[in-house]
Amino acid sequence: MIENRPIITFLAHATLILGIAIVAFPIWITFVASTHDAVRMTQVPLPLLPGDQFFINLKTTLFEGVSGAKSAPVGMMMLNSLVVALLIAFGKITISLLSAFAIVYFKFPFRMAFFWMIFLTLMLPVEVRILPTFKVVADLGMLNSYWGLSIPLIASATATFMFRQVFLTVPDEMLEAARVDGAGPMRFFWDILLPLSRTNIAALFVILFIYGWNQYLWPLLITTDSSMFTVVMSIKQMLESAEQSPDWHLIMMTSLLAMLPPVVVVLSMQKMFVQGLTETDK
Repeated sequence: MIENRPIITFLAHATLILGIAIVAFPIWITFVASTHDAVRMTQVPLPLLPGDQFFINLKTTLFEGVSGAKSAPVGMMMLNSLVVALLIAFGKITISLLSAFAIVYFKFPFRMAFFWMIFLTLMLPVEVRILPTFKVVADLGMLNSYWGLSIPLIASATATFMFRQVFLTVPDEMLEAARVDGAGPMRFFWDILLPLSRTNIAALFVILFIYGWNQYLWPLLITTDSSMFTVVMSIKQMLESAEQSPDWHLIMMTSLLAMLPPVVVVLSMQKMFVQGLTETDK
């Protein structure tokens, strides 16, 4: 029997509510700021209740952009961020699935050595190899392109390791049964391994989509054309608009819009995300 302790329950709920308030308050301020005009955002005290300029600011931000900032409309930058995030997420998952499949189910010389070489790349973040990576991308003519924004970030040792662990839990009897039925390696991969890995794929997709969406340093280095800017890097540029005070109401609207796609992805895939991180019995 679970003992009922009202004081402990009250403290637990109070702590939870306090934590939610701490996390949610900056988001609320962002929303409130996006509903006022530029004049109100320069007055003290700052407003804590929504105004009546939300849809006007939304239209201006999406289709016109922030005055003084050398960037495209936020709608175009959100499209760029979406394309890059999807390319990174699908690219990482595809390459990791195939590499884990090869490591687990194919016997070739130095198989485990190659796996540990992949795993050791976790010690080399983008910041460490950013100069040679930029040189390669520039020589291949991929500056100011979706391919240049995504391909250098596609390889993932973490996803490869995760899928390898998933494939190792698949009983050998399934592989033998597939061989008896005449299924080749790719048929076994497509019809058996992929369905068994769908929750892990969903969990990784959420993580990798947010990783791709939030990229800042790499897009900042390889994009000079405003039509290829991403929404995260553009927020910094809006704050540094030359010779004028920042348009805080439009910057806050941009920040609010930048939060929406990751939130939508997490909420829409929440169940599979939790299953993919906790499910061990295949």
